[in-house]
Amino acid sequence: MTLVERFLKYVSFDTQSSEESETTPSTPKQLVLAKYLKEELEALGLQEVLLDGNGYLYATLPANTDKKVPTIGFIAHMDTSPDMSGENVRPRIVKQYDGGDIVLCEADKIILSPKQFPELLDHVGEDLIVTDGHTLLGADDKAGIAEIVSAIVYLMEHPEIKHGKIRLGFTPDEEIGRGADKFDVKLFGCDWAYTMDGGEVGELEFENFNAAAAKLTFKGRNVHPGYSKNKMINSMLVANEFINLLPANETPAHTEGYEGFYHLVGMQGDVELSTLSYIIRDHDRAKFEARKAEMEKQTAVINARYGEGTATLELRDQYYNMREKIEPVMHIIDLAFKAMEEVGVNPAVKAIRGGTDGARLSFEGLPCPNIFAGGLNFHGRYEFLPIPSLEKACRVVSKIAELAAK
Repeated sequence: MTLVERFLKYVSFDTQSSEESETTPSTPKQLVLAKYLKEELEALGLQEVLLDGNGYLYATLPANTDKKVPTIGFIAHMDTSPDMSGENVRPRIVKQYDGGDIVLCEADKIILSPKQFPELLDHVGEDLIVTDGHTLLGADDKAGIAEIVSAIVYLMEHPEIKHGKIRLGFTPDEEIGRGADKFDVKLFGCDWAYTMDGGEVGELEFENFNAAAAKLTFKGRNVHPGYSKNKMINSMLVANEFINLLPANETPAHTEGYEGFYHLVGMQGDVELSTLSYIIRDHDRAKFEARKAEMEKQTAVINARYGEGTATLELRDQYYNMREKIEPVMHIIDLAFKAMEEVGVNPAVKAIRGGTDGARLSFEGLPCPNIFAGGLNFHGRYEFLPIPSLEKACRVVSKIAELAAK
């Protein structure tokens, strides 16, 4: 099975996670892919293949050298974002992209255009894997899984390339901030690891957002609308007031680089009861804490206007910026940097405007920076994956394994 075939096989599995679930994994369908991967890894001849009761899959490629070299790991996540369906993904390959519009679905006039997505122009002449416009693609992070597995196959087929013990870890529920919750760092047994979960070619990341999730509940009072003056409290309008209390220019659509944001990701309601779901992000820890405090402050404002208990806020930290854990072991960044250069990739060290399992794992004693997986426009119908990017990421994995043993 080629690298592209492997990726296309993986995206045929619907593995969307769900924030509403309290189980691990959050959706049973993630286990379907996990079981398939377990069988594949066993068939390839990997050792210590273990799928635990929470949907975490581990495997080992034994060392083929007698030298004492570090044990390194490669990690990717199996779930796809709740933001858009991953069911019945119908990918197609656009050969030698010409720089124009790509019609994803002619009937519904869904078009992937460089006018809205100028990064397409960085991939003129390349073969691109795109969606049919009705689902996400799933390159986040099935590209990472395919790259890791294919790199391991390459190393097995080329025993002349010496390497130490390599561990593989595939996780559920990364997209809902719970991917590292039950990852067994001790069982994994690595000196350090890398997540293959970045975007554009060359990305090498050891800074990420501090992240929290917020759920707000607003209670209203319903009265017959013809006789409701000074009596009715419409919870939907109260929720809208809360939205307008937060800074309008501090949303994902208005921020970049190191700028943080409040992101309204869900809203439901009627007159009696409404809920808002937010994610809160900032690279700077003090600003992150200030954003959470702002949510608490504005909740209090609503309660002052309408009465205590009208608005309730649930805040949950998801992960933190891994930089403080990576800086003492910068040699693992240097190694990845060198591996990229040796396979013809220009490294681009940058901050992640997101998070990875590696952020959490770094705080649990497993330093774990992030490497590009090659996809772009994650979490939606306009997601695409340049095949050369997929191939380069795969080569980076095998090159890191090789260089770590020298």
